[in-house]
Amino acid sequence: MDKLERIYRFNIELLTRLNIEFREWQHEPILDFATDIMVAQRLGWTGTHSKSLFLRLKGAGYALLLTDKDSRLDSKAIKALTGKRPSIVDDQQMTEVTGCVAGAVCPFGLPSEIPIIVDTRLYQQQEILYTPGRPEATVGFAGQDLATVLKHLDNPILEM
Repeated sequence: MDKLERIYRFNIELLTRLNIEFREWQHEPILDFATDIMVAQRLGWTGTHSKSLFLRLKGAGYALLLTDKDSRLDSKAIKALTGKRPSIVDDQQMTEVTGCVAGAVCPFGLPSEIPIIVDTRLYQQQEILYTPGRPEATVGFAGQDLATVLKHLDNPILEM
């Protein structure tokens, strides 16, 4: 089984084990926002599209920022939270560390030493949409369930 399939199965099993109600769609691979918007319109998605930015923290280490697709990286807020200046990791290194493909970084199933920085506005969203590893799949679940999902991960969770 390849890395993307393992990440996908981890996500589906996690949501199922936690009794999180979710929806799943299969579609052409989504690797950029233009395709995301096109597929969303065709399938009638109404949820908030999430964005997972994989970051290098100056000095050493990585972090993942989980926010909505329209938010920009706030380097000052990340530095205030982690004590280290962030920069976006290049696609090749991101794939080596996470197993994900560029444009479809999954926020759940990362190596446990990588902190997840969560934009707390996601908790209030009716539905959060994300890629569960495979870029040809999208999962949606209620924003109010995000805290439960995060609580069951081994990663450090930081909120902003």
